[in-house]
Amino acid sequence: MMIRSLELPPTDAEVDAWLAVLTAAGAADQPRLPAPTRGEVAGRLCVPPARGRPVLWAAGEGAGAAALLLFTDEGNTHTAFLDVLTVRPQERRRGVGTALWERVREELLAQGRTSVAALVDLGGPGQAFAESLGFENVLPMAWYEQELPADGPVPVPATPGYELHTWHGLAPDAWAPALATAHGAMEDAPSGDMDERIQVWTARRLHALQQLIIDRGGELTTVAAVTAAGEVAAYTELVLPDPAGARALQHDTVVTPGHRGHGLGRAVKLRMAADAAARHPALRHIATTVADANTPMRTVNESLGYRRERDAGIFQLKL
Repeated sequence: MMIRSLELPPTDAEVDAWLAVLTAAGAADQPRLPAPTRGEVAGRLCVPPARGRPVLWAAGEGAGAAALLLFTDEGNTHTAFLDVLTVRPQERRRGVGTALWERVREELLAQGRTSVAALVDLGGPGQAFAESLGFENVLPMAWYEQELPADGPVPVPATPGYELHTWHGLAPDAWAPALATAHGAMEDAPSGDMDERIQVWTARRLHALQQLIIDRGGELTTVAAVTAAGEVAAYTELVLPDPAGARALQHDTVVTPGHRGHGLGRAVKLRMAADAAARHPALRHIATTVADANTPMRTVNESLGYRRERDAGIFQLKL
């Protein structure tokens, strides 16, 4: 099996081939999920991530694809994230996945990496393949999905002592430092035995990651509960990888320790859903991941109608 490295940015033909692999694999493994759009795939392949250096490979004539992110941020140059390792259904059990993995492993060792992680859905070919290579599930989690009501959003409850702000795109410069401080509260979120180290949040880092979503063609909305003193007490983020597509992903949701127990997590999520429904009338589903050990967030999500859609986990391999 011929495995070739892709130059960055990839050509239009290479983007099309990558999309075809992901679409075919998704139709076989998760048929109820919408396929990624070309705009979404092109954005991820052509705009490099803020946290590291990507390496891409293609197998044969559209038989499979792999994408590795080599972290470059301080404290994480020993590890990496395997973002994609996918094989067309009709090409499976022919050594394509193994050949791709060997190239990934060679790159990891050449770059001095001692571990690698991947997000894997449970119960399917991805889990079986990962476990055959020695990967272990170090952070059990699940995908949850919320269906937006067709008859309009649920009313947002009052938040005495807090004001809800909604920002589209980059957070305003005036609020970026406070939002970055609130991001730091995620340090107490369950992380299992992941080898990746949490980075200190700054306004600059916050804007860099938000800008990446925009540069890749996506749309970002942040809803924050703020105090009269200018503190961000809670926030949530919604990302449409392709505003013209059918998928919306809820990213981080945080309530800072000093403001928990006031219903702020529920309030910012409801405001987020109301904003999404108003801006994107055709949008009906929002998906997110939550660690099994994160009982408070699972409770909030269940109260909002999120249902557990499929089990997943962060799988990690020590090299």
